[in-house]
Amino acid sequence: MTSSGEATPLDWRTRWIIRLAGWLIFALGRTWRVRVYGRDAFLKRAPSDPRAVFTLWHGQMLPVLWVHQPPTGVIISEHRDGEIIAHLVARFGLFAIRGSSSRGGARALLAAVQALREGADVAITPDGPRGPRHEFAPGALVIAFRAAVAIVPIVVHIDRAWRFSTWDVFELPKPFARVTVLYGVPRTVDADDVRSVSLLAPHFAEVMAEDLLRVRALGVARSGAGAATDAAA
Repeated sequence: MTSSGEATPLDWRTRWIIRLAGWLIFALGRTWRVRVYGRDAFLKRAPSDPRAVFTLWHGQMLPVLWVHQPPTGVIISEHRDGEIIAHLVARFGLFAIRGSSSRGGARALLAAVQALREGADVAITPDGPRGPRHEFAPGALVIAFRAAVAIVPIVVHIDRAWRFSTWDVFELPKPFARVTVLYGVPRTVDADDVRSVSLLAPHFAEVMAEDLLRVRALGVARSGAGAATDAAA
């Protein structure tokens, strides 16, 4: 699959910065002690099995990119900062679907549904691209409803991280951090029609909040018990 939507050209300095950032992330990521829960069910699917819409909070994007493996299209803003993220996402083997709630939304929705029907998963940050933090916008629900697939939340706990002073409190795990990633239970979007889908957004925000508590408990338990046998993702 290839990226969808219009691309904003980047100057050569920005492209080199993205490439350098990719190298640094890969070098840093190899030091992380990662444990992933719930991902195997998605890796073991047959090509004919239903795909999924994965939802993750914008500030936890980096560790999810590091551990995620199924072929996935990531919905990314058409703004210039989105173009930078699109190039970075490609370095992790994923592809961009351009558009957001503020720009190119209808095109992104159609492209996402098409990607799901062609056998790829779709990932979206329901609080992106500009917040408010951890507020679940209904775009992911509309895509899942139209494609008749499930929503799967992905949440992260990091025991040691740099947390930036951005609207999403972007998290970058420190060297040798314990990173715990939880793939939640698939949930269908049970609505009568697309107009009523947005009414379900608060429920899915609560689901992700509950999963954050679960993954935090798993991460704290790991820290207390030690992690000498952790398997890297």
